[in-house]
Amino acid sequence: MKKGRKEWTIEKIKDGFKMFYDEHGHYPTSIEIDAYDRLPSSRQIQRAYGGLPALRMQLGLSGQIDYTKGEYSSKRATMIGNRAHKIEKEVYDYLVGLFGKPYVHREYFFTDDRRNRTDFYIYYDGGNFLVDVFFPKDSRCLSGCLNSKLHNYQVSTQLKHPVIFLMMNSEISNETLENILIRKKNRLSAYQKLMSYEQFKRFCSSMKRLPQISS
Repeated sequence: MKKGRKEWTIEKIKDGFKMFYDEHGHYPTSIEIDAYDRLPSSRQIQRAYGGLPALRMQLGLSGQIDYTKGEYSSKRATMIGNRAHKIEKEVYDYLVGLFGKPYVHREYFFTDDRRNRTDFYIYYDGGNFLVDVFFPKDSRCLSGCLNSKLHNYQVSTQLKHPVIFLMMNSEISNETLENILIRKKNRLSAYQKLMSYEQFKRFCSSMKRLPQISS
Protein backbone atom coordinates (compact mmCIF):
# COMPACT_ATOMS: atom_id res chain seq x y z
CA MET A 1 0.00 0.00 0.00
CA LYS A 2 1.28 3.44 -0.90
CA LYS A 3 1.85 5.62 2.15
CA GLY A 4 -0.18 8.49 0.77
CA ARG A 5 -3.36 6.42 0.51
CA LYS A 6 -3.73 5.86 4.24
CA GLU A 7 -5.23 8.23 6.78
CA TRP A 8 -2.40 8.75 9.24
CA THR A 9 -3.93 9.66 12.60
CA ILE A 10 -1.64 10.53 15.48
CA GLU A 11 -2.66 7.25 17.14
CA LYS A 12 -1.57 5.22 14.09
CA ILE A 13 1.70 7.12 13.91
CA LYS A 14 2.35 6.53 17.60
CA ASP A 15 1.68 2.80 17.11
CA GLY A 16 4.08 2.81 14.15
CA PHE A 17 6.82 4.46 16.20
CA LYS A 18 6.34 1.91 18.99
CA MET A 19 6.43 -1.00 16.53
CA PHE A 20 9.62 0.32 14.92
CA TYR A 21 11.21 0.73 18.35
CA ASP A 22 10.25 -2.83 19.32
CA GLU A 23 11.81 -4.15 16.12
CA HIS A 24 15.00 -2.08 16.03
CA GLY A 25 15.64 -0.83 19.57
CA HIS A 26 15.51 2.85 18.62
CA TYR A 27 13.08 5.36 17.13
CA PRO A 28 13.35 5.89 13.35
CA THR A 29 15.28 8.54 11.46
CA SER A 30 13.68 10.30 8.50
CA ILE A 31 15.32 7.85 6.08
CA GLU A 32 14.08 4.89 8.09
CA ILE A 33 10.59 6.40 8.23
CA ASP A 34 10.44 6.61 4.43
CA ALA A 35 11.34 2.92 4.17
CA TYR A 36 8.86 1.80 6.83
CA ASP A 37 5.37 0.92 5.60
CA ARG A 38 3.71 1.48 8.96
CA LEU A 39 4.59 5.17 9.12
CA PRO A 40 3.81 8.12 6.81
CA SER A 41 6.59 9.58 4.71
CA SER A 42 8.91 12.22 6.17
CA ARG A 43 7.38 14.69 3.70
CA GLN A 44 3.89 14.02 5.08
CA ILE A 45 5.24 14.48 8.61
CA GLN A 46 6.80 17.78 7.57
CA ARG A 47 3.49 19.04 6.14
CA ALA A 48 1.29 17.86 9.00
CA TYR A 49 3.51 18.42 12.04
CA GLY A 50 6.27 20.75 10.98
CA GLY A 51 8.95 18.07 10.87
CA LEU A 52 10.20 15.06 12.77
CA PRO A 53 11.46 16.91 15.89
CA ALA A 54 8.04 18.53 16.34
CA LEU A 55 6.31 15.18 15.89
CA ARG A 56 8.61 13.55 18.43
CA MET A 57 7.68 16.28 20.90
CA GLN A 58 3.97 15.71 20.29
CA LEU A 59 4.44 11.96 20.82
CA GLY A 60 6.33 12.58 24.06
CA LEU A 61 9.66 11.51 22.60
CA SER A 62 11.39 14.89 22.77
CA GLY A 63 13.92 13.59 25.27
CA GLN A 64 15.17 10.95 22.85
CA ILE A 65 18.45 11.25 20.99
CA ASP A 66 18.21 12.96 17.63
CA TYR A 67 19.42 10.07 15.49
CA THR A 68 19.66 12.23 12.37
CA LYS A 69 22.58 14.33 13.59
CA GLY A 70 26.15 14.08 14.68
CA GLU A 71 28.54 11.32 15.54
CA TYR A 72 25.88 8.85 16.74
CA SER A 73 24.11 8.80 13.39
CA SER A 74 27.34 8.36 11.44
CA LYS A 75 28.71 5.56 13.61
CA ARG A 76 25.42 3.70 13.75
CA ALA A 77 24.87 3.88 9.99
CA THR A 78 28.41 2.64 9.35
CA MET A 79 28.08 -0.22 11.84
CA ILE A 80 24.73 -1.44 10.46
CA GLY A 81 25.86 -1.05 6.85
CA ASN A 82 29.07 -2.97 7.41
CA ARG A 83 27.29 -5.76 9.27
CA ALA A 84 24.56 -6.08 6.64
CA HIS A 85 27.12 -6.21 3.82
CA LYS A 86 29.21 -8.83 5.63
CA ILE A 87 26.21 -11.03 6.42
CA GLU A 88 24.71 -10.85 2.93
CA LYS A 89 28.09 -11.63 1.37
CA GLU A 90 28.51 -14.65 3.64
CA VAL A 91 25.07 -15.98 2.65
CA TYR A 92 25.66 -15.17 -1.02
CA ASP A 93 29.01 -16.98 -1.11
CA TYR A 94 27.44 -20.00 0.55
CA LEU A 95 24.52 -20.12 -1.90
CA VAL A 96 26.72 -19.67 -4.96
CA GLY A 97 29.08 -22.39 -3.74
CA LEU A 98 26.16 -24.77 -3.32
CA PHE A 99 23.75 -23.97 -6.17
CA GLY A 100 26.02 -22.19 -8.68
CA LYS A 101 26.09 -18.50 -9.60
CA PRO A 102 23.52 -18.69 -12.47
CA TYR A 103 20.92 -19.95 -10.00
CA VAL A 104 21.41 -17.35 -7.27
CA HIS A 105 19.83 -13.92 -7.90
CA ARG A 106 20.82 -11.24 -5.41
CA GLU A 107 18.40 -8.41 -4.44
CA TYR A 108 15.45 -9.55 -6.53
CA PHE A 109 12.67 -6.97 -7.11
CA PHE A 110 9.04 -8.05 -7.57
CA THR A 111 7.54 -4.73 -8.70
CA ASP A 112 8.62 -1.98 -11.06
CA ASP A 113 8.60 0.64 -8.28
CA ARG A 114 11.36 -1.41 -6.55
CA ARG A 115 9.56 -1.25 -3.18
CA ASN A 116 9.05 -4.99 -2.90
CA ARG A 117 12.22 -7.04 -2.90
CA THR A 118 13.88 -10.05 -1.42
CA ASP A 119 17.57 -10.58 -0.68
CA PHE A 120 17.98 -13.78 -2.70
CA TYR A 121 15.99 -15.73 -5.27
CA ILE A 122 17.25 -19.31 -5.62
CA TYR A 123 16.60 -21.89 -8.36
CA TYR A 124 17.03 -25.60 -7.68
CA ASP A 125 15.99 -28.84 -9.40
CA GLY A 126 12.32 -28.85 -8.47
CA GLY A 127 11.48 -25.20 -8.07
CA ASN A 128 12.68 -22.03 -6.40
CA PHE A 129 12.61 -20.22 -3.08
CA LEU A 130 13.23 -16.77 -1.63
CA VAL A 131 15.60 -15.82 1.18
CA ASP A 132 15.10 -12.73 3.35
CA VAL A 133 18.11 -12.18 5.63
CA PHE A 134 17.93 -10.25 8.89
CA PHE A 135 19.91 -9.76 12.11
CA PRO A 136 17.79 -9.02 15.20
CA LYS A 137 19.76 -7.95 18.26
CA ASP A 138 17.66 -10.12 20.59
CA SER A 139 14.53 -12.29 20.74
CA ARG A 140 12.23 -9.32 21.32
CA CYS A 141 13.49 -7.59 18.20
CA LEU A 142 13.27 -10.89 16.33
CA SER A 143 9.53 -11.12 16.93
CA GLY A 144 8.99 -7.53 15.81
CA CYS A 145 11.14 -7.94 12.69
CA LEU A 146 9.28 -11.10 11.74
CA ASN A 147 5.90 -9.38 12.08
CA SER A 148 7.12 -6.56 9.86
CA LYS A 149 8.41 -8.99 7.23
CA LEU A 150 5.15 -10.93 7.20
CA HIS A 151 3.36 -7.65 6.59
CA ASN A 152 5.68 -6.83 3.69
CA TYR A 153 5.33 -10.23 1.99
CA GLN A 154 1.76 -9.71 0.84
CA VAL A 155 2.29 -8.80 -2.82
CA SER A 156 0.69 -11.38 -5.13
CA THR A 157 3.95 -11.98 -7.00
CA GLN A 158 5.66 -12.84 -3.71
CA LEU A 159 2.93 -15.21 -2.59
CA LYS A 160 3.75 -17.52 -5.49
CA HIS A 161 7.10 -18.53 -3.99
CA PRO A 162 8.28 -20.22 -0.78
CA VAL A 163 10.21 -17.80 1.43
CA ILE A 164 12.75 -18.40 4.18
CA PHE A 165 13.24 -15.68 6.80
CA LEU A 166 16.90 -16.27 7.62
CA MET A 167 17.82 -15.13 11.14
CA MET A 168 21.58 -14.57 11.35
CA ASN A 169 22.18 -13.82 15.04
CA SER A 170 23.98 -16.94 16.31
CA GLU A 171 23.30 -15.94 19.93
CA ILE A 172 19.57 -16.64 19.42
CA SER A 173 18.95 -20.38 19.72
CA ASN A 174 16.83 -22.65 17.55
CA GLU A 175 14.69 -23.29 20.63
CA THR A 176 13.97 -19.58 20.88
CA LEU A 177 12.85 -19.54 17.26
CA GLU A 178 10.50 -22.45 17.89
CA ASN A 179 9.02 -20.79 20.98
CA ILE A 180 8.42 -17.54 19.10
CA LEU A 181 6.59 -19.40 16.33
CA ILE A 182 4.47 -21.28 18.87
CA ARG A 183 3.42 -18.07 20.64
CA LYS A 184 2.77 -16.03 17.49
CA LYS A 185 -0.83 -14.97 16.92
CA ASN A 186 -0.04 -14.04 13.31
CA ARG A 187 1.07 -17.45 12.05
CA LEU A 188 3.44 -18.07 9.17
CA SER A 189 1.86 -19.56 6.07
CA ALA A 190 2.75 -23.08 4.95
CA TYR A 191 5.20 -21.70 2.37
CA GLN A 192 6.98 -19.43 4.89
CA LYS A 193 9.76 -20.67 7.18
CA LEU A 194 11.84 -19.04 9.93
CA MET A 195 15.35 -20.52 10.15
CA SER A 196 18.67 -19.98 11.84
CA TYR A 197 21.77 -20.14 9.63
CA GLU A 198 22.45 -23.66 10.92
CA GLN A 199 18.95 -24.82 9.96
CA PHE A 200 19.19 -23.01 6.64
CA LYS A 201 22.36 -24.86 5.65
CA ARG A 202 20.75 -28.20 6.40
CA PHE A 203 17.72 -27.20 4.34
CA CYS A 204 19.80 -26.07 1.35
CA SER A 205 21.97 -29.21 1.47
CA SER A 206 18.83 -31.31 1.08
CA MET A 207 17.82 -29.53 -2.16
CA LYS A 208 18.73 -31.16 -5.47
CA ARG A 209 20.89 -28.80 -7.51
CA LEU A 210 20.48 -27.98 -11.18
CA PRO A 211 23.26 -28.91 -13.64
CA GLN A 212 26.14 -26.43 -13.58
CA ILE A 213 26.55 -24.20 -16.65
CA SER A 214 30.00 -24.12 -18.20
CA SER A 215 31.42 -20.63 -18.73
